[in-house]
Amino acid sequence: MKPVSSPFGQPLDRVDGPLKVTGQAHYAAEFDLPGLLYGSVVNSSIARGRIVNIDASAAEAVPGVALVLTHQNRPPVASYDEPYEDDDAADGSPFRPLFNDRILYSGQPVALVVADNLELARYAGSLVKVEYATEPHRTDLLSELETMHKAPAELPPSRGDADSALHHAPVKLHLEYTTPVEHHNPMEPHASTVHYLPEGNLEIYDKTQGVQNCMRYLEEVFGMKGKIRILSPFVGGAFGSGLRPQYQLPLAVMAALKLKRSVRVALKRQQMFTFGYRPRTVQRLSIGAASNGQLQALTHQAIGQTSSFEDFTEHEVEWSGMLYQCPNVTLDYQLVPLDVYTPLDMRAPGATIGVYALECAMDELAYAANVDPLALRLLNYSERNENEDKPYSSKALRECYEQGAERFGWSRRSMAPRSMRDGNQLIGWGMATGVWEAMQMPASAKACMEPDGRLVVSSATADIGTGTYTVMTQIAAAAMGLPMDRVEFRLGDSSLSQAPLEGGSATVSSVGSAVQQACDGLRQKILDAAQQSPVSPFTGAKLDDVEFVDRQMRLKASPARSVEIEEVVAVSGVLEAEVSVKPGEKRNEYSTATHSAVFIEVRVDETLGTVKVSRAVSAVAAGRVVNPKTAGNQIVGGVVWGIGQALHEETMIDHNLGRYMNHNLSEYHVPVNADIGEIDVIFVEEKDEIVNALGSKGVGEIGIVGVGAAVANAIFHATGKRVRDLPITLDKLL
Repeated sequence: MKPVSSPFGQPLDRVDGPLKVTGQAHYAAEFDLPGLLYGSVVNSSIARGRIVNIDASAAEAVPGVALVLTHQNRPPVASYDEPYEDDDAADGSPFRPLFNDRILYSGQPVALVVADNLELARYAGSLVKVEYATEPHRTDLLSELETMHKAPAELPPSRGDADSALHHAPVKLHLEYTTPVEHHNPMEPHASTVHYLPEGNLEIYDKTQGVQNCMRYLEEVFGMKGKIRILSPFVGGAFGSGLRPQYQLPLAVMAALKLKRSVRVALKRQQMFTFGYRPRTVQRLSIGAASNGQLQALTHQAIGQTSSFEDFTEHEVEWSGMLYQCPNVTLDYQLVPLDVYTPLDMRAPGATIGVYALECAMDELAYAANVDPLALRLLNYSERNENEDKPYSSKALRECYEQGAERFGWSRRSMAPRSMRDGNQLIGWGMATGVWEAMQMPASAKACMEPDGRLVVSSATADIGTGTYTVMTQIAAAAMGLPMDRVEFRLGDSSLSQAPLEGGSATVSSVGSAVQQACDGLRQKILDAAQQSPVSPFTGAKLDDVEFVDRQMRLKASPARSVEIEEVVAVSGVLEAEVSVKPGEKRNEYSTATHSAVFIEVRVDETLGTVKVSRAVSAVAAGRVVNPKTAGNQIVGGVVWGIGQALHEETMIDHNLGRYMNHNLSEYHVPVNADIGEIDVIFVEEKDEIVNALGSKGVGEIGIVGVGAAVANAIFHATGKRVRDLPITLDKLL
């Protein structure tokens, strides 16, 4: 038998790759059901007011239309806020689709047309006439700043006296940065396919990052405890858009319950702009420093937009209190309620925005103090998280700076703006720091050894394209000494072991830890079963005395005394173990975070002002990396998105209408292949025995953090022009 090398830490291909490239992976809108009906959502054309009348007669007269669902004829739903509060809900009153005649934002669903096919449903939807009583609306953050109020966020307390220190600092900067609304736009639009079962139970295929979150939400809203199962085996990208149940899900359930039929509701690309997004913000930073650039004072205020019915908050300003050593810090976070939908977590929520402003401000300080931007960060390096006054479980940020700078060639950079060029191309080199919290959530997993020696491991987590299927298979195979092809990982089913929402870069540390410990429990059961024989070579042995290698269990002290795992299971029958894991107590004594250093080269056409990011180096310290290939792909994707944040992405709203106007992928600009140059990813070695049993911190978020700032800083270095409003488009640069 060929020896099995441990797959943990190996750059392996995705185990679900063949299914995806051959079209065998089915997504939420691709499951065929007998007698399936199709729903099309009708959205409001006003931003605020009431529905006076809905005339659905023309739509209902179309042959093949089964139902026009409105707030007037929907099935009964919960009347209070609490049942609508999902695991990622913001403070306030959650949106309730088709609940009453109130219009809270433009694009709000006001009706659902259900028909024999999708084209028919969409056509009939165009015939539904809605009469509104409009009210004045407010959708412009900058025009409503006087209405801001404190965000319901637990900010770190102020330390020192920032105002006094600012007043006396030799170097002072007062800066303002603005960022626009951005929408997630994953490849797969949101969809829900509801299978109505004969006994009235529902089996639902949904595009989600949390099958159990959606299940609990529907159970509460419709009073159907124990009658709903959510399945989501494959997700075509989400980036946070699937953390909360989106409105197509309850609408599909309403129609299925009303008709006692199976119903699918899939959103159009334009409708992907009618729910959560990255909020527009204004950020104000004041920095006081010594003449050499040593920080003496820092204040950071973020003002973000939210809806009129929920107070959406994220971690926007905390990074300014933890990333650098500074004795006097004050942080503030305000919200402005507008007649828009509630914002939603979007890859590296808060950090993508907050670190952008902080790292641009640090670059401005470097020039004010005439200090190299990298040297400035090393001068102000913090060994502790000063927000919490705790040491880090590990922090290899210095190594990120060193290795990233060496790979990029930072030492060859000249300080002066407009001092590097290649013909008519102005060359700019910029850098920034990235940071993200290394989180771990309570999670459960089950490991089952089948009689044929095949290992099945399961948890109700998700794979949004990040490689969850693969890394969990690697963790389990390594724990059990099995080849990858003898291990199957199952996910995306609400009936499986409890798992948190797939987000925050916490899936490997949370579910992965549960998978590893479930395998530990299974190893113990295999040892117990092997000890049942009176002539067992393992009599009296403890789990620490044996190892699982090459599909065998053997004594460490005497490897020749071994047994095939399949032989044990063939005698004992199926063996399984299920565990629940929560963060260890030791974590409480430390701060846990991933860090990165991002280096960017831009080329700016001196005549035209066009910007091209020609090179990027991202050096990341994220603990132990389970699969460098899938993890590296995530960092590359984050860098691309950071370039989009800096140069391309902006959802534009007509404030007269209160409506997003570029709600498509033609006019909502995202980077394409031609926009992207060389991207080099470095995983810096970082050992962490505290963060979790795997020593892994997660890489989903850290890839984007700091990239936008590094691009903006590089553009300043190239041109000498500081643009503080994203995205940096030609009109702003010229």
